[in-house]
Amino acid sequence: MTTNACVSPVKKTEKSAFWFAKINKPSLATVLGDITGADTRIFMKLVCTQHDLNTHLSLVSRAVPSRPTHPVLANVKLEADEETQQVSLTAFDLNIGIRTSFAAEVTAGGVFTLPAKLLNDIIARLPDGEITLDDEVGEAVATITSVSGRYQVRGMGAEEFPELPVVEEGEAVELPAEALLEGLRGSLFATSGDETKQVLTGVHLKVQQDGLEFAATDGHRLAVVETSNQPKEGEEEAAKNLLEFEVTIPARALRELEKIVAINQASAGAVKLNSDRGQIVFELGAQRLTSRALDGEYPEYHRLIPKQFERQINVDRKALQSSLERISVLADQKNNIVKFNLDSENQELALSVDAQDVGSGRESLSAQISGDSIEIAFNVKYFMDGLKALQSSEIQIKLNTSTSPVILTPLSGLKMTYLVMPVQVRA
Repeated sequence: MTTNACVSPVKKTEKSAFWFAKINKPSLATVLGDITGADTRIFMKLVCTQHDLNTHLSLVSRAVPSRPTHPVLANVKLEADEETQQVSLTAFDLNIGIRTSFAAEVTAGGVFTLPAKLLNDIIARLPDGEITLDDEVGEAVATITSVSGRYQVRGMGAEEFPELPVVEEGEAVELPAEALLEGLRGSLFATSGDETKQVLTGVHLKVQQDGLEFAATDGHRLAVVETSNQPKEGEEEAAKNLLEFEVTIPARALRELEKIVAINQASAGAVKLNSDRGQIVFELGAQRLTSRALDGEYPEYHRLIPKQFERQINVDRKALQSSLERISVLADQKNNIVKFNLDSENQELALSVDAQDVGSGRESLSAQISGDSIEIAFNVKYFMDGLKALQSSEIQIKLNTSTSPVILTPLSGLKMTYLVMPVQVRA
């Protein structure tokens, strides 16, 4: 069953609720110090569970650059708010930024940065239970105490840590979490990993009044996922006034977004998307992800999809996938190429591989075939990627010749079109 994507315009706010300033409210320790005349200030102190800190630290650490251009970028910014009793963690590689927050017992607020990898390695290995993290001297030296021991980690001040971009104007919509996940899972795999094809390394997202459209291509295949829009009761007029727009978002940012949405899927509602002047901001609950949009004009991919077909095959998806997985063992020995032989007379689809000096293999399965018999070859990886994304129990394969684009579509559920180019095989 196709998921309905209710795209709702949202009002702009000055800043997100968890964009708070450094806390200057004096703590109890500071007040006592003033009374006694002794300097007993604690610059930061919080107590949280190992599970919470480890989960959120692992999430933001994916935005830490492997080769930072500035030492502070190798760190995670940790900010504790005594007033809200929240701890926020931020990582930013100047292209992608992730910010998350969680509840903790904060007795003294403060902010500094700590080495992401070292902190992650320590926290991940600590036993379950409460962790106390404090900076008693105000020199960005974190003392981490758990039931098993005590660690000190030297960090840096937060003054040079760059702020995440804030989009205060431009386009703003709310995307249903389930529809967003379906769109990403049906398109991300088809993006290009070649950085020289910059615009093809992302997913092209179209926000339309009647739904969302996700598209991705690497030049060898194309995946397009569409979700329909049924406005919630009372939002029909707002949906009509929704300003349509499109943007190409880096696959790396969307993979992190997919993980964030999947983690929160049980409680997730709508994901807020803000876009303006090449900057993208996604917000879901206490999490925020920022990314730059990709420059360049995305290909007019709808023109690549044929309108008419001479041949059509209906086949069980899992049966075809299992056959391809078995025969791909030999296909790996010969450029990943598998031949498909469509026998319309016997209503049979045969798969074959002939790997010279290694061996050969053949699989056959029944299928509903219309049109003349034909032999056609594919890169098995590209074909398999599409099969896995289609998800329905039965799929339809449509084609014209052995050298023209081939279309795969599910016969139920997700509205998806997968185009894959065949491979020319010398006789």
